[in-house]
Amino acid sequence: MPVIVGAAIVADGRVLACERAAPAEVAGMWEFPGGKVDPGESEVAALIRECEEELAVDVEVGDRVGDDIPLAGRDYVLKVYLARLRGDRRPQALEHSDLRWLAADELLTVPWLPADAPIVAALPPHLAV
Repeated sequence: MPVIVGAAIVADGRVLACERAAPAEVAGMWEFPGGKVDPGESEVAALIRECEEELAVDVEVGDRVGDDIPLAGRDYVLKVYLARLRGDRRPQALEHSDLRWLAADELLTVPWLPADAPIVAALPPHLAV
């Protein structure tokens, strides 16, 4: 089954959330950055590439968060990994409407895409400072 990877980028007890700009049916909802794993590409390599393309940052990919999440209506599975920023560059909203760093008690202040909700629920232990 094809894979979509997501990055739960954590820094200083907060996780980076990205507001979708498009398509219209999900614009305004929040997600973790990431995208499709290309044929012959590892999940980690795809996540590093996607974070560079979407946010102009380099990340160090860590452990998985949560379980595989089948995407409703699509023949894909979502896999989310913890990640940390590498270097001095800070995330830029190149493909998103907005970016926010959310602490554990702020995770539910934005409307998450349904596929990301199980990951959001699994994040608080990883955000303890």
